[in-house]
Amino acid sequence: MLYLHFYVCQIIFYEERNFQGRSYETSGDCAELTSYLSRCNSCRVDSGCFMVYDRSNFMGNQYFLRRGEYSDYQRMGMTDSIRSCRMIPQHHGPFRMRIYERENFGGQMHEVMEDCDSFMERYRMSEIQSCHVMDGHWLMYDQPHYRGRMMYLRPGEYRSFRDMGMNSMQRFNSMRRIMDSCN
Repeated sequence: MLYLHFYVCQIIFYEERNFQGRSYETSGDCAELTSYLSRCNSCRVDSGCFMVYDRSNFMGNQYFLRRGEYSDYQRMGMTDSIRSCRMIPQHHGPFRMRIYERENFGGQMHEVMEDCDSFMERYRMSEIQSCHVMDGHWLMYDQPHYRGRMMYLRPGEYRSFRDMGMNSMQRFNSMRRIMDSCN
């Protein structure tokens, strides 16, 4: 007899800090939280990993959340409340990405299969303006050593980070694989 175990991700959003006020629970992507809550100032991740965004439709500043309690978004460095969220599926297998110094996959290219704490030190690349994620889910950071603002990348082609609304980020300087089991 074959048993299948289904892993369910779950996040609960609250209107007020410290898990107060009305709440909304989801196990998947939500492009517009204000359809359910007037604002969102705290949340609890019961299982899984999520990216939360301070603008609708998965835009704006992004924050990576794993299982835990987040009682006040302002402590996370957010200036506004959460407006949308994306569930990050578990990935079992290899991680692979090609990074390019120019838009539309131009210029110097490197294939990456592991975390990189400084693009400048490892690859002598001062800028990364496009990439192709072949396998896995990744976080890109605007500062070396996995610090600063971040951007979530899932498998696909990213021809121009500027066209994705990331023009306020000066450049990407480090990246890491999302390997968390996020249980």
